[in-house]
Amino acid sequence: MKVSLNVIKSLINFELPPIDELVARVNAQLGGVEEVIDLGAKYAGARIVRVVKCDKHPDADRLSTCMIDDGGVEDVERNEDGLVQVVCGAPNVHENMWAVWLPPGTAVPASFNDEEPFVLSARPLRGVVSQGMLAAGDELDINNDHDGIVEIRESDLPSGAELQAGAKFAEVFGLNDYVLDIENKMFTHRPDCFGQLGVAREIAGIFGREFASPDWYCLATEFTGGEGLQLEVFNDAPKKSARFMAVAIKNVEVKPSPLWLQCQLVAMGGKPINNIVDATNYIMLLTAQPTHAYDYDKIRGAKIGVRMAHPGESLTLLNGKTYELDADDIVIADGEGAIGLAGIMGGGNSEVSDSTTNIILECANFDMYTLRRSAMKHGLFTDALTRFNKGQSPLQNAPVLKQLMSMVGGEQASRVFDVKNDSLEAQLHRKVNVSVRKIDNILGGKDENVSQVVDSERISSILGNVEFGVTVRELVAENLVNIQSSADRGSSSRENRWENVLSIEVPFWRTDIDEPEDVVEEVGRLYGFDKLPRELPRRSTLAAAKNSRREIKRLIRGSLSRAGANEVLTYSFVHENIFKKAGQDASEAYKLSNALSPDLQYLRLTVLPSLLDKVHMNIKAGHDEFALFEMGKGHIKMHGLGEDGLPEASNFTDIVYAAKKPGEGAPFYKMRRLVEQLCLDLGLKPVFKKIEKEMNFPVTAPFDQQRSALVETENGDFIGMVGELRQEVIKNFKLPPYVAVASLDTAGIESAHAKRRPAYKPLSKYPSITQDISIKVKNEVEYSKVATLVNSAAQVENGTVSVQPIVIYRPDGANEKTVTFRIKIVSYKHTLTNERAAEILNQIKSVVLDNIGGIVE
Repeated sequence: MKVSLNVIKSLINFELPPIDELVARVNAQLGGVEEVIDLGAKYAGARIVRVVKCDKHPDADRLSTCMIDDGGVEDVERNEDGLVQVVCGAPNVHENMWAVWLPPGTAVPASFNDEEPFVLSARPLRGVVSQGMLAAGDELDINNDHDGIVEIRESDLPSGAELQAGAKFAEVFGLNDYVLDIENKMFTHRPDCFGQLGVAREIAGIFGREFASPDWYCLATEFTGGEGLQLEVFNDAPKKSARFMAVAIKNVEVKPSPLWLQCQLVAMGGKPINNIVDATNYIMLLTAQPTHAYDYDKIRGAKIGVRMAHPGESLTLLNGKTYELDADDIVIADGEGAIGLAGIMGGGNSEVSDSTTNIILECANFDMYTLRRSAMKHGLFTDALTRFNKGQSPLQNAPVLKQLMSMVGGEQASRVFDVKNDSLEAQLHRKVNVSVRKIDNILGGKDENVSQVVDSERISSILGNVEFGVTVRELVAENLVNIQSSADRGSSSRENRWENVLSIEVPFWRTDIDEPEDVVEEVGRLYGFDKLPRELPRRSTLAAAKNSRREIKRLIRGSLSRAGANEVLTYSFVHENIFKKAGQDASEAYKLSNALSPDLQYLRLTVLPSLLDKVHMNIKAGHDEFALFEMGKGHIKMHGLGEDGLPEASNFTDIVYAAKKPGEGAPFYKMRRLVEQLCLDLGLKPVFKKIEKEMNFPVTAPFDQQRSALVETENGDFIGMVGELRQEVIKNFKLPPYVAVASLDTAGIESAHAKRRPAYKPLSKYPSITQDISIKVKNEVEYSKVATLVNSAAQVENGTVSVQPIVIYRPDGANEKTVTFRIKIVSYKHTLTNERAAEILNQIKSVVLDNIGGIVE
């Protein structure tokens, strides 16, 4: 955001301090100044001169030899009449014209910022010495005109200025200026500060001086009627455009702007084009409200308005590019189609050109979030968008349009159309109530009874300087006990305490002020944060309660990391191909309308496919065996929307184990042991159950359900799923031969963890007995059934029995398999004997024989 200090000075009623002090105050209380540009240095040598005599060059048909009155610039050769000789090649040079002269020793302004600026000298051109040059618009870096030199007329002068030979060009046209380039991000929440008017107001507030907006910038704006051109205005998107104003102007002349306006635009960071476009840009740079001009005769059906784009509709904009639109784009349209992308850029089919004689001026307001999505989608970023993105007030449209009408010339040829929605009335005369005590306490005052930082008078002055309306009211705050004097100590009475409450009327341009805290921020900033007491805020010394979700994630992360797994973090946004590779249905996922990238179009359904997508690259990097895990969210349409209107999220802890070579046992058991250890670390006892019936959910889609199991706690709380992948999934993701995965429900783990009972038991002082037991059963008997029977039978009074599976062995072609468990028996009463251990083993044997007919070895 470029701020011209000359423009600021024209809007305030006091002298600004030296530039260094001003920049320091702006940095501290308004926004970060990235650069201070000295325009005066750029135009220091340029002088206004009068061409007294103009003759053809004796040795060049296209050159002229001019004698100029320079007012007596020093160190320049001149003739006996005091005139300076300059050779000029411009076709428009003539006697008695006023021009801009660059004397010898002056750097051409257009090259001023180059590493080696072009410095003029007195040198011969085809045998005739030229003392410097008469400058064209592009050489002065004011416009792009190189067809001739700048000719200054009376109409080009700023108000009150006079043509005088030798006058400094920068002083006459306001280019003896400093320009502050303030970082845009500092004004993200301040739409008014994207205009010179808003910054001038803030600078006045910073220095404690009262500011008054120009008389024309007010809510009480009235328009007269007009006739001559038919015009119809509509607003078919009232929720996206709070206000749409337009008026037709006839008999305009499109030409270069007066030189004073061109110079003013340059100082504010603009670039002159023609008088109509320059007027719209000037108004935008001054007030932060973008406007636009259309060629009336190019508007089909004499009809203009705002609507949502039709799906598949295309539009060619002023940049010459054609864009495909959809129903989420706001467009300006005429009677037959779109003529502009609202709030961003106008269309090439309605552009004002040199042949334009009738125009339509538009001043409107658009939903900033919709504009932002459109800009991101189409890759379009303009000065108008920058300002609309911050939430401009629709209440300023009327005064801005009226001021613009006064600048473009021509005659009003229709009434001023003002199509607005009901929300506009609610924005009028907005008020925020806040007590002086609250403001003072937040800013550092410690005494609740006495204002120590700011009082009502100071607050009224601070806010009044920047045109807030402040009314002070006294209200009863509460009843207080009044302790009597020492002579009457022991007695007390109750009295009312009166408190000052401020009723603050928010200016119509301040759309960012809604809450009392917003007012506190304004007071603190304009008062000076550096003046506030430097004390830490008071707070309770009690420890904050732990967040259960964060705590369970910390425990999960610690357990898996200790087990050797590596945590990764992937995007929540994925490409449709990820769903296809994992066997998931993209129609169940939410698609983004403003994706950051074509590769990130969907919210992922589950975390697991994102993890699988990272396995191949790690294998290629030389990692032969590893485990990855991620804790993240998935969003599935079937879960619907929450109370906030946003998609419900499922929290996952997903794990993948991958290896190029076989290890000990199948990959399933590697993953199972990892999940078992996680559960044990969390004080849970996992139960693995066979999947009896095929499940069809996004979570289960990648799994080979014949080689997978559901995971629950012993209390029946569902935790997740462990297993191996379908072969097509392995192929799609280019996974190694040995891979297993787990998809766990983080919320389910959190719930089970919260319900668990303390599992601590003191160590027994008696030695334990460990013995392996092998059970031979038929192949069709499931391992889970064998394990359940063994665990149920392995019981001992006043002690514990732990059962750990060791191996499952089945010879090729055999009808039987052998399952081996390691039984560890501990007593808390006495030392166990071999006889007692044998009784427990016999107990297991009996249960196995009775239930599955197995043979215990």
